[in-house]
Amino acid sequence: MTDTIEIPARRGKAARVSKGQTVKVVNTHGAQVVDTWAFNPEDMDECMSMEATRATVLKMRLDVGDAFYSNNRRAMLTILEDTSPGVHDTLIAACDNYRYGLLGCTEYHDNCSDNLHAALDAIGAKAPKTPSPLNLFMNIPWTEAGGLSFEAPVTKPGDYIALRAEMDLIVAFSACPQDILPINGTLREPVEAHFEIA
Repeated sequence: MTDTIEIPARRGKAARVSKGQTVKVVNTHGAQVVDTWAFNPEDMDECMSMEATRATVLKMRLDVGDAFYSNNRRAMLTILEDTSPGVHDTLIAACDNYRYGLLGCTEYHDNCSDNLHAALDAIGAKAPKTPSPLNLFMNIPWTEAGGLSFEAPVTKPGDYIALRAEMDLIVAFSACPQDILPINGTLREPVEAHFEIA
């Protein structure tokens, strides 16, 4: 039986995955962005890289059968199935306390960067930096002129993406705590998401 693991609202979670296993990330309520990272547990400097992925697959949005690559240009996770509309962002950096300062916050705000490192700490791992994440279910329309906008997700409750590990990995997730911009739905209320490893 496969266990379902909660990514608590506004928090992070990490887990170890063996080569060949499948990671299924579920947008439980249909309006939650899940920042996603992958690392080589033998060398945490090697991590899933959105920059290297875009350069390799020549796409900003990947399809079933496409792989996400590491900064060492090795395949890390391949998309096996995606029941969502396939709108996952590969451009936007993880939110951090500095970002919320730019958005007008004058006190500490929960953020994906800190969630990543707390999640890794919880399983005894450390990352030397915060790589740009794969922002699952994040709707960032862009124009050919280079304009971007932040819009509510286009997913429905229960939508999921399934990814095959192409090497032993540590995966980490953050149920994004963004509550100022509408990326977690028009109500701007972050909620929990879930994942399974099989």
